[in-house]
Amino acid sequence: MPNSGRRLLQEIETTHAANPTLWWLGRCGFAIKYYGIVFYIDPVLEPGGVLEADAVSHADMILCTRAGHMHPPTLAAILKASPRAKVVLPKSAAQEGVAAGVPLERMTTTDSDLRIEYFKTGVYARVYAVPGAHPDLAWTPLGGYPNLGYLIRCGDTTIYHGGDGMPYEGLPARLRPYNVKAALVPVGTDGGFTPAQAAELAASIGARWLVPAHHEGTPQAFLDHMLFHQPGQRFKIFSPGEGWQVPPDNGE
Repeated sequence: MPNSGRRLLQEIETTHAANPTLWWLGRCGFAIKYYGIVFYIDPVLEPGGVLEADAVSHADMILCTRAGHMHPPTLAAILKASPRAKVVLPKSAAQEGVAAGVPLERMTTTDSDLRIEYFKTGVYARVYAVPGAHPDLAWTPLGGYPNLGYLIRCGDTTIYHGGDGMPYEGLPARLRPYNVKAALVPVGTDGGFTPAQAAELAASIGARWLVPAHHEGTPQAFLDHMLFHQPGQRFKIFSPGEGWQVPPDNGE
C-alpha cells in the first residue's frame, strides 16, 4: 500500500535514489528525488492529503508549470520548512508568484529553451523548459510562454513533466533531443491528452515509460487503450503517495 503523511515523508527522505525516484502527490503533483536532490512539481498539499506541506523540510526546488499551479498555502509552508528551496516558474508568472507569497530572492524564472542547473553534495541535475499549451501556447514577446513543461535531467535519465497541458504541433520535435525516458503526461482531464494522444507522444519521442498524470481514480480508459492498442509501450499507473524508481536501461 502507498504511504502517506509521516511515513511518506520518511520514505522520501531515506530512499537511496541512485536512479531517479518519483512519488505521485495527486493531481499534477510529483516529488522526484535523485540522490540527495529533491524536486517538487506542481504540488498541492492540502490538510488530510498524502503529505503535509509544513513537514517538507527537504525540498530543493519547487517547479510550477504555470501561474494557476502555484498553490499559495503549499508554497508558503514548504518555503518556511525548507530554507534552501527555491520556486521555479514561468517568467510571465513572476507577479503571481509574489502575490502567492514567494519572495523574489527565492524565485527563479525561466522560459522555453532555458536551463537551470543544480549542484548538491557532488550531484548535478538540470531542468529544461519547453512550451506548454493551455489551451494554446499564448506566447508574448515580453512574457514568453506562460505555460511550461519541464525536463528534469538526472544522470542519464530525463523525466518530462507536461503540467496539465494539451498536445500541440511541434511538441514531439521539441522533446526528442532530450532522450526522455519517462514521460508524465496529463490524461483524462479537461483539455488534457486523450489516452491515444498520450501514447502517440510517448512513441514519437521514444519514451521508454509513459505515466498518466492528473487522472481521477483508476484511469480505465488509459489502461484499456495501452493493453489493446499499445502493448509494446511500457507504462506506470500511480496510486496517491506511491513511489517508483525509474528502471535503468538494463532493468525491467
